[in-house]
Amino acid sequence: MTETTRRTVVFGAGSAGLAAVLTACASYGSPTTDAEVDAPAAEEPSSAAPKKKGEAKAAKALADTSDIPEGGGKIFKSQKVVVTQPTAGEFKAFSAVCTHQGCTVATVSNKTINCPCHGSKFSISDGSVQDGPAGSPLEEKQIEVDGEKIRLA
Repeated sequence: MTETTRRTVVFGAGSAGLAAVLTACASYGSPTTDAEVDAPAAEEPSSAAPKKKGEAKAAKALADTSDIPEGGGKIFKSQKVVVTQPTAGEFKAFSAVCTHQGCTVATVSNKTINCPCHGSKFSISDGSVQDGPAGSPLEEKQIEVDGEKIRLA
């Protein structure tokens, strides 16, 4: 009889605790007024307010075409993009994130894009793996060459 009573007490205490947790979770994150719901939405557009069409394109210019050497390339770390010029006047862009373990590539030399972490090398022409351990190519990015300017598309 004592054993059954102890089980009942433990079960009852556990149930009460579970009920308290579930009650607390039910109200978690629920807004209390409509003003609170609208506030974050109103703030987001103001922090990322789009500029006029001409200004937006100018802001996205990565480089001048003269900045990208023929047979080489340039890495834009903040945009995580590498732009290459495999042949004169032909510009390509790829993700600067190595497909092996996510390191940012560090150099472009000898017609390859080189990762410093484990030695993977990628072609400046198509992003394909030239030397492992990476098993898949760099993701190609879309760019626009507008006169002397190179921009992300």
